[in-house]
Amino acid sequence: MIAAGPDTTSARRRVRIHRAWWVAAITFAALLAAASFRSSTGVLIEPLEAEFGWSRALTSGAITVNFILYGLTAPFAAALMERFGVRGVVVAALGLIAAGMGLTTLMTSGWQLYALWGLCVGLGTGALALVFGAIVANRWFVRHRGLMMGAFSAASATGQLVFLPVIANLTENVGWRQAALLVAALALLLIPFVLALLAESPAAVGLRPYGDPAAGEVSTDAPSHAMGGDKGDGAARTAIRVLREASHSATFWILMGTFFICGWSTNGLIQTHFIPAAHDHGMPPTTAAGLLAVIGAFDILGTLASGWLTDRVDSRKLLLAYYGLRGLSLLVVPAVLGPTVEPPLFFFIVFYGLDWVATVPPTVALCRQHFGLERSGILFGWVFGAHMVGAGVAASVAGLIRTSTGDYAAAWYAAGLLCVVAAFAILRIPRPPIPETAASVKTDQAAPEPGQITLS
Repeated sequence: MIAAGPDTTSARRRVRIHRAWWVAAITFAALLAAASFRSSTGVLIEPLEAEFGWSRALTSGAITVNFILYGLTAPFAAALMERFGVRGVVVAALGLIAAGMGLTTLMTSGWQLYALWGLCVGLGTGALALVFGAIVANRWFVRHRGLMMGAFSAASATGQLVFLPVIANLTENVGWRQAALLVAALALLLIPFVLALLAESPAAVGLRPYGDPAAGEVSTDAPSHAMGGDKGDGAARTAIRVLREASHSATFWILMGTFFICGWSTNGLIQTHFIPAAHDHGMPPTTAAGLLAVIGAFDILGTLASGWLTDRVDSRKLLLAYYGLRGLSLLVVPAVLGPTVEPPLFFFIVFYGLDWVATVPPTVALCRQHFGLERSGILFGWVFGAHMVGAGVAASVAGLIRTSTGDYAAAWYAAGLLCVVAAFAILRIPRPPIPETAASVKTDQAAPEPGQITLS
């Protein structure tokens, strides 16, 4: 055996993990923490109604406020991140989530549920929406950008996978207050890790994005915000201006409309109402929560695969398939729900899990390709806002349908038909003016100059 010489040992010592991967890890964890609250609402609906005598319409209304604020906060949070920095916004959001969830254990009336679940946690989770992941992916990665966006999207599924069974068991065996405190504690525990690991941008620490063809280090005097935040404008003004400029594009409105339907058919309907709907058919809530966790497990696979495909396949084709197949699957839900988990229901769970948020990576890619890298984070914030408004509307509509008819059948059929409409709408999006492939990273260098937005 030949001993390693000094040069070999030095070379090994110089091999370091790129800072982008540490930033990605803490971003994933923060998104996971935000997802833990959103996955808990379906479990907590019935215990809250039982303890306080609240109606399904009231609890669904609080979730609607949460979803809408969660979505509408996203573009402004993106602008705040551009102007004041990502780390400070993320820390503030985690603190707000912890405060909102912790204080729910002391509430005694319905308006407090709206204030805490709706306002407090809605704003906090909105600042940790997928636009946060989109900003990190765009700033820190050139190679594997689509794959990383898939990983960040999967964080929502992972939060559901990890926390939903725990929250369901805590709620059933100990109490819903302990479940709420678990979410609050997780948010607080993440804050020191965010402060230690979440750098603002590669340039801020003397690096280039991972996979940038221009190798080597850069000066830390370079601009810290790779996406071109406008220092002269307030965050709200920047977000509104980007919306006004994009509003002249039909592509923007198609992306907004289809993502509205995406939120309607996922967070608003399945995440909020699947557990009580399954309970209506005689299934124990813990079993239904376990099925949602299975959806989360398969969503990790589906979203990572979608991110990988987004780096290689026309995003429009992917969205056409995702929405069309999702719509057809929702139409069969009333026929497969029952007191036990039969093969048709399990097949739906697996299939729906693979498609849950697979729409995110290609939607982010289309925002970047049609409108340019510099404004894609804020633009996706508006698109994501439509997603959560759709979720909020669906949460209330499904709750009203259940209250007035006694079951959720009409809600499943309506969501399925809307997804089919979304699939056909995707056909109206033109070919991106900035096509991207795995073999070409030069398109990232061809992004518009700061302040410019390219409309299709």
